[in-house]
Amino acid sequence: MAITYRAESKTFYLCGKGLTYAFFVNPVGNLSHLYCGAPIGQDDLSYLRAKGRGSFAPTVPGIDSPELSYHYFLPELGFYGTGDYREPAVLVENAGGDRLSNLLYVSHEILPQKPLINGMPSLSGGETLVVHLKDGFSNFGADLYYTVYDDASVIARRAVYRNGADTPVRLRRAYSFSFGLPGQNYDVMTLYGSWACERNIEQIPLHHGVVSVDSKRLTSSATLNPFMGLIEKGSTETHGNVWGVSLVYSSSFMLKAEGTDVGETLLTGGINEFDFSWKLNAGEAFETPEVVIAYSNEGIGGMSRAYHDVYRNHLIDRRHVRSPRPVVINNWEATYFDFDTDKLKAIADAVEGTGIDTLVLDDGWFGKRDNDKSGLGDWVVNTDKLKGGLTEIINHVHAKGMKFGLWFEPEMVSEDSDLFRSHPDYAIGVPGRARCYSRHQYMLDLTRPDVRDYIVNAVNSVLAENSIDYVKWDYNRNVTDIYSVGLDADRQSEFAHRYALGLYDICERIVHGNPNVFFEGCSGGGARFDPAMLFYFPQIWTSDDTDAEERTKIQYGTSIVYPLSTMSCHVSAVPNHQVKRMTALETRGHIAHLGATGYELDPTLFTEEEKSLVCTQVEEFKRQESLVQNGDLYRIDSPFEGNFFSEMIVSKDKTEALLVVYRRLAVPNAESKRIRLAGLDPEKTYRIEEMNITVKGSTLMNVPMPIKYRSMDFYSAVYHIIEV
Repeated sequence: MAITYRAESKTFYLCGKGLTYAFFVNPVGNLSHLYCGAPIGQDDLSYLRAKGRGSFAPTVPGIDSPELSYHYFLPELGFYGTGDYREPAVLVENAGGDRLSNLLYVSHEILPQKPLINGMPSLSGGETLVVHLKDGFSNFGADLYYTVYDDASVIARRAVYRNGADTPVRLRRAYSFSFGLPGQNYDVMTLYGSWACERNIEQIPLHHGVVSVDSKRLTSSATLNPFMGLIEKGSTETHGNVWGVSLVYSSSFMLKAEGTDVGETLLTGGINEFDFSWKLNAGEAFETPEVVIAYSNEGIGGMSRAYHDVYRNHLIDRRHVRSPRPVVINNWEATYFDFDTDKLKAIADAVEGTGIDTLVLDDGWFGKRDNDKSGLGDWVVNTDKLKGGLTEIINHVHAKGMKFGLWFEPEMVSEDSDLFRSHPDYAIGVPGRARCYSRHQYMLDLTRPDVRDYIVNAVNSVLAENSIDYVKWDYNRNVTDIYSVGLDADRQSEFAHRYALGLYDICERIVHGNPNVFFEGCSGGGARFDPAMLFYFPQIWTSDDTDAEERTKIQYGTSIVYPLSTMSCHVSAVPNHQVKRMTALETRGHIAHLGATGYELDPTLFTEEEKSLVCTQVEEFKRQESLVQNGDLYRIDSPFEGNFFSEMIVSKDKTEALLVVYRRLAVPNAESKRIRLAGLDPEKTYRIEEMNITVKGSTLMNVPMPIKYRSMDFYSAVYHIIEV
């Protein structure tokens, strides 16, 4: 890993694992992108500059030379109004009302350690380049941060905008980055969905103009994830050049790929500029969220493994990222709101001896909460349901050697609640104007310090007064009625970003304030599955759809960016509660064990045979847990493209691997199915227990292996590959 500056060519070279990123101070003084791709030498790259079309290209301000136009350079940070008609990364309204800027290089420094972002999650890291830019006329400036890694093929980037003038300015757009790629021969990959069908994969051709992916929901959302991939035409899961852009942010975002008129591609994005502005007083700075740019010349799978590595090594809490995870029994689909202490005890009793080690009490334990229309915000135990409070059930669970978990939805309030009756102003909305309901509830205004203090004190009091080992933090709707009584009129368009900062503040004070509690994220399933949330929650409930068939697609799509260990995946009852499908318990286990596993059903209904199988499943998961947490993922069959799903996890030292295969529908007199394995050491010799064969890694990766499927729908099998 190295960051180098060549003064003679004014070029910066950032060399990390498997990539080089290069840019230079161009002849007119701003930063221009040169290269992002496979490792190269630190050669003079000035020959890469291509003028392209020059029609109506304005010159650089104050220089009457047709050869010098910002239009001819790919920017590291695009700005507005001085001759570049492509998407700017920053748009600042100066005191006089103009929106012009001309950000030129001033200086740079190389730091031995990556600074953290003030108030937002970000990657840890080492050597970091900071480049200082400034507009000489207005004194508006930007600091660009770059970090490279020796254990993942990524670059972490962000920008800090500074008002060096004596009067306020207003940011109308404050993206985190710009950079370019040569040509336009790419497909754009995005992850889309909705409740219960999160992170489907969509791939469309890049075209002239802008392809964008965004959220206006003040959350990263199930609808579109804060990720964009650029896939060079002809690239596949295993071959070809692929770039990814993943934003470490949890509010409204925007990512763009622009096919420019000169035949190049410009990538940019960050905080969504829709309904956004930020008043920046004299001397103040504005920090943008971090973006993680990944590169792979080993196809989409290589890009995914780069993201998995950097998020495991530099983002997720080190206390939990490689530690054994709780194996959960959650009561939600067993009881919904209809439970009492005796029912919960029966659930704990029913899983005794199975290896399930944590009982999580879901929604309904607090306030007046017998359905989803009341009680949110009143974080006091409902002693009508739970006689004597939580103590009796907690003691019962702990006496069995199990842990006890509790559900919260801290950001929400019900209209029918003591909190709302006392403080209706705590809810987001315009006074006097009717608010939008969603799931019969409102949202609390996290931009206000007093509201955040209430939430933190209420949740921390429950955790302090009870022996809680595990928290499921839910978030079941998106923001509407965007307005805060705590913000001045000229700052209302700061709400979306201030909500994110408020969220991170309460997470810091609750999650990091309770270091002995394990926290899992949730958002009506996977509607807030983003890197920033992984900073606080080492695993996130991937989807409310627990059907094994549907989960093959949801988990496959999620793995494009996120490690298997971050996906909370449960075995649920059949008929499945979301789609009414019947699948075998073995299949449900195989799919759920491709993540942090648990059970979401009523174990008091187990037959002896089912309970025995659950025991075996938990034992098997523990056997493969280290692979799920630490291994390299190779996706082999995509459930989006055919009747089969298969994934392979290989240990970092390539001494063991796990292959999970699945067939959706049985076909009479079907053709044989073969799989070519991946990721093994060609020189090592491996034993596959289930096939009773011992062969070289080179054989397994080049000679397709026949897979036998039983004559049943939704059949799955597992193969263990061990070095001998």
